[in-house]
Amino acid sequence: MADTRRPLSPHMQVYRWQVQMVTSILHRATGIALAVGSLLVICGLLDLAAGEDSFNHFKSMIGSPLGMVLLIGWTWALFYHLCNGIRHLIQDAGAGYAITQFVRSSWLSVIASVVLTLLVWAYVLTAGGAA
Repeated sequence: MADTRRPLSPHMQVYRWQVQMVTSILHRATGIALAVGSLLVICGLLDLAAGEDSFNHFKSMIGSPLGMVLLIGWTWALFYHLCNGIRHLIQDAGAGYAITQFVRSSWLSVIASVVLTLLVWAYVLTAGGAA
């Protein structure tokens, strides 16, 4: 008969939240957000192919406040997934496994993604691309 008194796995409440844990969870979440957000891009391309009226309707929806939040969020997800993916590639090469380097690179991927998102949207909004 099997011994059923084995220890249970630790739950999320046991762990102390660390930047490495958050970046790992965010990497998975942004991957899902990119997949779902790609459907929005496909809808835009289909509306573009359907004609001017259809595309104007799409532009009015995506130009709404909710649409802008979705676009900015999708942009951040893209940049975060890219930056964190580069960090993972560097670690796959065998570098950056010391705790201090791991924490530093985790924060760097978050900060770089925010800065890149701000730069892109500052350019888009000043160039009139979101009008």
